[in-house]
Amino acid sequence: MTPVTYLLLGINIVVFGLQLQDPQSLLPGYALWPLGSGFAPWQIITCAFLHGSVGHLAANMFGLWMFGRDVEREIGSARFVNLYMASVVTASLAQLAVTSAAAEAQPTVGASGGLFGVLGAFALLFPSRRVMLIFFPVPLPAPVFVTLYALFELYTGVTGTINGVAHFAHLGGLVGGLALAWSWKARRT
Repeated sequence: MTPVTYLLLGINIVVFGLQLQDPQSLLPGYALWPLGSGFAPWQIITCAFLHGSVGHLAANMFGLWMFGRDVEREIGSARFVNLYMASVVTASLAQLAVTSAAAEAQPTVGASGGLFGVLGAFALLFPSRRVMLIFFPVPLPAPVFVTLYALFELYTGVTGTINGVAHFAHLGGLVGGLALAWSWKARRT
């Protein structure tokens, strides 16, 4: 059983349904705004339950379903909550560090930071598992896949080649998830 994974899926879907009722009602108070541009401390968490579109929600929830179940089974539900939330917090803090220096104040939304933390934990816990993307049909060991994905996020974040994506939030979530999973793994051995 993986109750936390399914609970997170359900919460995200319900919140997106609320967003559809009035698209602008939740963004001002619950999206992650840069420091000095509407930022409130709770946004570090709440932004992870808002999404910009059906596609954004679907991609994040598919990834959470695909990798979260195995990670939750391996580490247990209580640790999975800690892993996911630590990843969300580190993603938000990384995004705040980058966006607060930007000239234009744009909000950040999405569960991607939490998902990237789960991806990092998956790669650490299941190093021999293979991951294959539909549009890049080459099976890669999970750690290689996650490393290449992180390098892609770093490149696109630094160069600005793909706008409208919180690349540094993804990387922050990955670092948070890896750090926590690594500490648990180190204590076990």
